[in-house]
Amino acid sequence: MAREEKPIAENRKARHDYFIDEVVEAGIALTGTEVKSMRLGRVNLRDSFARVVNGEVFLINCHVAPYDKGNRWNHDPYRDRKLLLHKKEIRELQAKVKQDGMTLVPLKLYFDKHGRAKLSLAVARGKKQYDKRHTIHEREAMRHIERVMKERTR
Repeated sequence: MAREEKPIAENRKARHDYFIDEVVEAGIALTGTEVKSMRLGRVNLRDSFARVVNGEVFLINCHVAPYDKGNRWNHDPYRDRKLLLHKKEIRELQAKVKQDGMTLVPLKLYFDKHGRAKLSLAVARGKKQYDKRHTIHEREAMRHIERVMKERTR
């Protein structure tokens, strides 16, 4: 029985700003103080993204706060972190990102059942302003329908 992965950090804005086409799970190469800081939940994925560079995937602009009890060799909060994927997965991601308007966006950071840090990485296409308004309109319409149905059953 696998225990439920509790997210360390989620990028909620990603689902608002992008159409998600595919989600891939990737490991992350971290230092010791980064892992300790992540276990405390001091991570921000809001403006981060991933990029394929020389056949390797890197997580860029992800903020992992410095560990409080760390010493002078504490990590840089905004350093580029290497994502661990198979070569075939990297080639597939690179081919999809080469398409116009596609990008790699992190959705969720969590520890798996073995205690390893994992990242849900999405191949996404950016939404225009009218797409965002349409999504909000649909969500509000669904809330209204649910509210009416709930009142009807009373």
